[in-house]
Amino acid sequence: MGAVALGAAVAAWLLFSAFVARDVSTSTSLDLLEFRSGTLSSSATEPPTLLDSTLAKVQNATQFTDNEPVISGLQAQSLSDEGLAKVAPLLGQAEARLINVYRLISQGKHREALVKTDQLVRDHPNFHLAHLVHGDLLSLQMRPVRQLGDVPDTKAQAAAQQLAVLREESRRRLSALTERPPEGSVPTQFLTLSSQSRHAIAVDASRSRLYLFENQTPSASGSRIAPPPKLKLLGDFYISVGLSGIEKAVEGDKRTPLGVYYITSNLNPDNLPDLYGVGALPINYPNPLDMQRGKTGSGIWLHGTPREQFVRAPQASDGCVVLSNPDLEKLLSTIQIRTTPVVIAPELQWVQPEALDTDRKHFEAALESWRTAKSGGQIDRLKDLYSSRFQNPGKEPTEWWTRLESEMRGAKGPRELQLKDVSLLRWQDSQDTMVVTFGEVAQGQSRGVTRRQYWAREDGQWRIFYEGTP
Repeated sequence: MGAVALGAAVAAWLLFSAFVARDVSTSTSLDLLEFRSGTLSSSATEPPTLLDSTLAKVQNATQFTDNEPVISGLQAQSLSDEGLAKVAPLLGQAEARLINVYRLISQGKHREALVKTDQLVRDHPNFHLAHLVHGDLLSLQMRPVRQLGDVPDTKAQAAAQQLAVLREESRRRLSALTERPPEGSVPTQFLTLSSQSRHAIAVDASRSRLYLFENQTPSASGSRIAPPPKLKLLGDFYISVGLSGIEKAVEGDKRTPLGVYYITSNLNPDNLPDLYGVGALPINYPNPLDMQRGKTGSGIWLHGTPREQFVRAPQASDGCVVLSNPDLEKLLSTIQIRTTPVVIAPELQWVQPEALDTDRKHFEAALESWRTAKSGGQIDRLKDLYSSRFQNPGKEPTEWWTRLESEMRGAKGPRELQLKDVSLLRWQDSQDTMVVTFGEVAQGQSRGVTRRQYWAREDGQWRIFYEGTP
C-alpha cells in the first residue's frame, strides 16, 4: 500500500506541476505560526511551515470567541460545526469543501480528509490548491508531511514561486472564513441603495474576496429621501485581481481600478475566447471621476476562468476581477445590468447601517438644496452647487447651462421636483466623492428622467462635477 500511496502522491504532484507551470503570479510573504499535531511537525530549529500555520489557524479558530473584533469592522468566526454551517452556504461550493478538509486535518482525521479531497479533485480536476492538499494527504499515508506542497526539494525549488502563490491563496481563503462581516453590517460606501438596485457587489482586494448582496433597503417615506441601507449577504467568493495589483491609472498597467462602478452589460460567452470562462460582466471604467483624473484604459470586466484553471492566483489578471466559473455563474444568474453597483476597494470597512446616519443626512441636506433651487428656478443658487470643473457628456458647460436656463424659464416655468429612488454611494481616497442616482419627476407628471451625479467636497461644501444619465 505504501508504494501505491507514493505513486499516487507523485502522480498528484506531476499533475499539479503541469497546472501551475501555466499562469501564476508573484508571491506574498506570510506570517507563520507554530503548530504541532501528530505527524504534522516542525523542528525547533526550522521555521514553521505553511501547512503548520494554516492548521494552527484552523485549530485556533475553533477556540475563537465568536464576535470578537478583528480588523476593518470584521469579527472572529469560530470554525465550530455551527460556525461553518453558518458560513458555508455563502461560499463557493468547492471552497467550502476545501475548508472542511482543513478542519478534518486539524482534527487528525487524515483518512477522512483524504477521501473528501479525492472527491474534490475528481469533481474539479483543475483546482490546483485542492490537488496540492491531495498530494500531501497521500504522502501522509507513509511519512510525515512538513509543509503544504511537501514535495522533493528539487521539484520544490523549481516551482517555488508557484507553491508560494498557492500558499498565499490558502491563507486568504482561510482568513476570509475566520474573519467575517458582522450580521447586518454593510461596507461604508453604501450610504443607501434604491430598490431599483436589486443587488450590489463589493470587492475587497486585500482579502481576494467578492461579496454579493441582495438589497432589502426599504423605500423612502415622508420627507426622508435616503433610508438606511439594508443589505443581505448572498455570496462570498474568492477572486483574483491585477498582476500588478490595484489602483489602475493607465492602459496596459495590469492593475485593477478602485472606485464605484456599475455593471454595463452581460457578454455572451459564445462570443468570447476561452480565457474569460463562462461569461463576462463589464463595468463602466473609466467612470467620470477616473476621467477627470486622467486615467486611461478600458475593458475591465468581472469574468470567469479558462477550462484548464479553476481559479487564478490572487494577483494574476490584466486588471479584471476574476472568479471561478461556478461562482461567476451565480453572479450571472442573479444580478441585473445597469442597476448593479460594484465597489472595488483596497480594503472594505464594515459598519452597522446606523453608523452612516450622520454622513447620509449631511449629504441629504446638499441634495435637498439642489432640488429646491432647481424647483424654484433659482439659477444663481443652483450654480453655486456646481463645481468649476463641471462636465456633462456631449455638451460644453456653457451650452449646458444655457439650455437648462431656457428650460427653467420656459412657458411652463419652474416646477416642483420630486427625487425618487435615490442611491448614495460614497468613495473616499484623496477626495471625498458621492455617486448619486435618482429619478427626477416634475409635479403633475407620473414619469421623469433618471440622473446620475458625481459630487465632491470642495472647501467643505458638496458640489457637482458631473451630471448625466446612467
